[in-house]
Amino acid sequence: MSAAHFASRDEEGRLALLGELTFETVPGLSKELDSMFKQGPRLCVDLAGLERVDSAGLALLIEWARLTRTSGHALEFINTPQQLLTLARLSGVEQMLLLLSTDSGVEADGGRRITGDHP
Repeated sequence: MSAAHFASRDEEGRLALLGELTFETVPGLSKELDSMFKQGPRLCVDLAGLERVDSAGLALLIEWARLTRTSGHALEFINTPQQLLTLARLSGVEQMLLLLSTDSGVEADGGRRITGDHP
């Protein structure tokens, strides 16, 4: 098992989330949101490096989205794995996340929020 962790910001300021975002690994990431926003009010997290995501991982991403909305920060997820999109859709929480997927064939409404009209 490869615990989920953040890689360094790339040249465009994005953080890559790598590894497995699961019940076993979520506790290690749950408190990192504050430190992620120390470099500015906007954060883009690249999810392409996630190897596996379960409902605990999805819950963490939803919680991060909720916390950023209430604190006035902006959080965006890109390159969302199909497994995560399917899990969110089946769980009925797909629209709670700000998801931008550039490689899953999912169309985004205005480039920001996934809509329910995709397969």
